[in-house]
Amino acid sequence: MQTEIVAAELESSVSRAVELLDAGQVVALPTETVYGLAADALNPEAVARIFEAKERPRFDPLIIHLPEQKALDQVSEPETNIVPQLTQAFWPGPLTIVLRKREAIPDIVTGGLETVAVRMSANPIFAKIVGNLGRPIAAPSANRFGQISPTRASHVLDELGGRIPLILDGGPTQHGIESTIVRIVNGSIEILRRGPITAERLADFAPIIKRKSTAILAPGQLPSHYAPRAKLVLVDALESFSALSGKRVGALSFRGSTASDRYWTTARLSERGDLREAAANLFQRLRELDRQNPDLIVAELVPEEGIGVAINERLRRAAG
Repeated sequence: MQTEIVAAELESSVSRAVELLDAGQVVALPTETVYGLAADALNPEAVARIFEAKERPRFDPLIIHLPEQKALDQVSEPETNIVPQLTQAFWPGPLTIVLRKREAIPDIVTGGLETVAVRMSANPIFAKIVGNLGRPIAAPSANRFGQISPTRASHVLDELGGRIPLILDGGPTQHGIESTIVRIVNGSIEILRRGPITAERLADFAPIIKRKSTAILAPGQLPSHYAPRAKLVLVDALESFSALSGKRVGALSFRGSTASDRYWTTARLSERGDLREAAANLFQRLRELDRQNPDLIVAELVPEEGIGVAINERLRRAAG
């Protein structure tokens, strides 16, 4: 299969994407978080193509994206008044809510669970395509399972070239990490995956409780995920790691380090120490290091505050 990349802002590109989705095919689309591999969420055969292209295990549930907020009642059962408060505050945007699913959602989407993960993308191209299709879209990250998530169309081509027919190039994604995932438990908010919507912002709507279960309830919860090909180790500061003599050791720094010159190659997440900029650059910088074929990548943890919690969560899963 030949994979075509087209400019996302063209009307012909949008029309072609909708045509393929309506025919049960998969298409890579930009969102505000990372690029997603999209298929009609109500078509089990189309959703199966997502799993095949990504080599994703069937037990790992997918997120579905709605064409409009009122479609929420069509795919899930309302639970508490916290949900409409969250959707009013954060939709469209990078917040996913896990709710009890309705029968219209195929089991392949939810990994056999009785719940479904739902959000609305704020990316105007994605929103236009799902709106024109008029049905919810399943769209996990557009990469092979467990690998570094794509934040540019070129990343999707590297991962899925020859496996999918079309990639819409919408430029670099805004947030650079996947959406925050939550569920409501007895009037409180349980965060299943950290993301751009931080615990501090969510706490304005309900108490935040610590997760106790290790069951897979949403994407991105496996111990190893977002991984480069090279082995990745984590340190509190690059100065604390003794670089291996004779080895090609790459360093991923938060804002720069006096120890950088001790490493074979380095990449920096944010020149000015801005955590949101660091999040937007995380997967791109990891890819840049990994492409140089180092023997090892040493990544510096960022401050454990705000979106820094989400960055560190992904670094820990990347280290496996």
